[in-house]
Amino acid sequence: MDVCPALLDDELAAQSIELLPPRQTLLTINVVNVIGINVSLAINAASYHASATALAAQQLAAWQ
Repeated sequence: MDVCPALLDDELAAQSIELLPPRQTLLTINVVNVIGINVSLAINAASYHASATALAAQQLAAWQ
């Protein structure tokens, strides 16, 4: 278990504080753009004893 050392009086007196601005000033709007892309491809050669093969991929991107 870590124990924090006690502050000395000189260290405590050297500390300073700042008041935060009003809550209205701190309002921020956070918008995240998200794009999802789904792609699939199926091929059936339509020949004798043909089989259908399908491939699918998905990509998701997000940024601020």
